[in-house]
Amino acid sequence: MFKKIFSARGMGQVISVFAALVVMVIVFGVINPLFFSSSNITNLLRQVAPILIIGIGQSFVLISAGIDLSIGSVAGMSCMLCATLMTRLNMNPIFAVIITLACCLVIGTVNGLLISVAKLPAFIATLGTMIIARGVAQLVNGNMNTDGIPSDAFKEFFYYGSFLGIYTPIWIAAVLFVIFAFVLAKTSTGRHVYALGSNYEAAKLSGVNVAAAETKVYIISAFLAGVVGLILTAQSGMGSMDAGTGYELNAVAASVIGGVSTMGGQGMLFGTVIGAFIWGVLNNGLQFAGAPLALRNIVIGIVVIISVLIDRVVRGNRKLNSNVLKGLKLKKNG
Repeated sequence: MFKKIFSARGMGQVISVFAALVVMVIVFGVINPLFFSSSNITNLLRQVAPILIIGIGQSFVLISAGIDLSIGSVAGMSCMLCATLMTRLNMNPIFAVIITLACCLVIGTVNGLLISVAKLPAFIATLGTMIIARGVAQLVNGNMNTDGIPSDAFKEFFYYGSFLGIYTPIWIAAVLFVIFAFVLAKTSTGRHVYALGSNYEAAKLSGVNVAAAETKVYIISAFLAGVVGLILTAQSGMGSMDAGTGYELNAVAASVIGGVSTMGGQGMLFGTVIGAFIWGVLNNGLQFAGAPLALRNIVIGIVVIISVLIDRVVRGNRKLNSNVLKGLKLKKNG
């Protein structure tokens, strides 16, 4: 039973990418022993945390056979909106965070309704909200970055603070991973997400409220993008209109590298963790090796393409084998 579940959800690729991660860590450590220094490991973990968080949301969407292009802009909107509320309106950070995340949830709900009710393709719907969210980020403070945020407590909680020697973004990422891994693996919402990605019509016929399930994944994605925006605000100490740029691509990279299928119905959040670490290790290790940013982006792009190709080939072979077996059974029965 467990073998069947792990096979269906991509456990094989998770094991493969984990082995690749171990090899990469060893190679970069041999190239430059400073790679294993405590300061670099801490820096690596803080780099990975936002990508992991936003990757979790993208993983939910991909497993449901969708795509969310808006999350980078939602993170930027979250950054600018929260910072503006605290700087221009002198709002209490707690209320600023609540209002900011509520606005992100609105974007997620709009995405979900456009896709599940209006039947727009996910690519088009989230492309539209991507542009809208980035426009909001530019408008909230008059097309200018904000001044420095006044709350040290906000910056401590979301980025610079630590607990048991571990910085708060890492704790935030870990807590969110545990919560949403449980949701995906142990709740009806998770089962519905897998059902949507595996066979939409079959899920609908089996009684799944597909509109509600599809809307939920985009709400989750937008919420997590909003949290990332708060982390970026605390990290920079201000609101930046360009915050979150490219994060939607990094989220796809972390998810796909970790074994989440772009064809839907397959993936595990543990794989997304590994994928985020591969993204971080590649960036960090190549930087230590003296590679320019352009080369690092090229390498990560190649890794993403290879991951998708492997997924397509493996799933194509499984489908072919399934059809062959069905044919043999029909021939035997005939």
